[in-house]
Amino acid sequence: MKNSYTAIGYVEPGSLAQEAGLEAGDKLLKINGHEFYDILEYRFLTSEYEVVLLVEKKDGTIEEITIENDYEDLGIDFEESLADKPQSCRNKCIFCFIDQLPKGMRETVYFKDDDTRLSFLQGNYVTLTNMTDDDIDRLIKMRISPINISVHTTNPELRVEMLNNKNAGKLYNIMKRFAENKIHMNCQIVLCIDYNDKEELDRTITDLSELYPYTESVSVVPVGLTAYRENLCSLKAFDKESSKKVIQQVENWQNKLLDKIGTRFVYPADEFYINAGIKIPDADTYEGFPQLENGVGLIASMKEEFEMGIKHLKTCKINREVSVATGEISYDFIKKLCTLLEEKISGLTINVYPIKNNFFGGGVSVSGLVVGTDIYTQLKDKTLGSKLLIPSSMLKADENIFLDDMTLEELSEKLEIEITPVNNDGFEFIESISGLEIDFDLL
Repeated sequence: MKNSYTAIGYVEPGSLAQEAGLEAGDKLLKINGHEFYDILEYRFLTSEYEVVLLVEKKDGTIEEITIENDYEDLGIDFEESLADKPQSCRNKCIFCFIDQLPKGMRETVYFKDDDTRLSFLQGNYVTLTNMTDDDIDRLIKMRISPINISVHTTNPELRVEMLNNKNAGKLYNIMKRFAENKIHMNCQIVLCIDYNDKEELDRTITDLSELYPYTESVSVVPVGLTAYRENLCSLKAFDKESSKKVIQQVENWQNKLLDKIGTRFVYPADEFYINAGIKIPDADTYEGFPQLENGVGLIASMKEEFEMGIKHLKTCKINREVSVATGEISYDFIKKLCTLLEEKISGLTINVYPIKNNFFGGGVSVSGLVVGTDIYTQLKDKTLGSKLLIPSSMLKADENIFLDDMTLEELSEKLEIEITPVNNDGFEFIESISGLEIDFDLL
């Protein structure tokens, strides 16, 4: 076998797999006569109407099972979610955030993944530096799309320098192959002062826009710097003036590309606008928010939903006090929303607390990197009311645990208060704070 991660971990009740007699602990050996590498190839091979599975049962016997699947999922989860070992990063990027993490965080945070399968399945961004020509051919053959790519620069020599990987300069040629085969891509640029900014940023945007429509969108995000950068490359943090220059440069490109290809195409992260003290554009500017996961348009999206929701929240009187904990960079925005809610609902008191990120050394201000320890130490003597709300981005996606390994339940016990995670959703924000329901029929 080409991989040893094909043991079935779960079979969905009532699924085609269960009806065919598959069980947790069985091993899937071949699909339609083909050995398979991973979850992507599994999905590709099982997309046929008739699927023939060669299975090693738990007792060691080998069975051939035929399933007519009517193009639906078979209902199998593997013990290893990718049906293969996750691919780790082979780069040593000058801006790598994981290299500047303090000790004491949850163990999984220190693993550097660079796996195209996670890009397709979960939206992770990958550099493609660990891909062979055969790997690229497989992606094209299976029509894997979209792929989210950490580009940073299309200058081959500069990309090799920034990623410290001799293979990094091949990226643009790979992307051209993807475009030729109609594979769609979203791109990310982590911007570093005096490296890939200014003229180099112009070059990268030019190159990527030439692959439109297969390169669908590009985010430009500021490099994140913590206090734990000993023996690492010296990098500058973006301040008010440097953030203004990035916004002006990118917005000039947006105007040019809107005329040329009909889309703004490239978007600065919210952090640039907040650092610069410039009003974040309206929701329409983000054209459907293709880069929300990169912190692009989060505020505009939530603001739009909040404004719609509050219009259809009945004016009433209640007796309720709650608190909201947020990152420093989001404080002014969240405080403004809470003030509007207090004006709308008589008897509602909302305490908004910006949490300084001491865990990372004080230089990181986004909400998604706030840890449980900082929340506890800064709120333990504060008035919290009946409930504390936090952004769900502070927690692991599939588990209620902070980056410092403190669980939500532990923090709740320490603060002696119910804690509710809230998504970046204006409607959910209103309902979680007020305890009232929005009449969506009126929207």
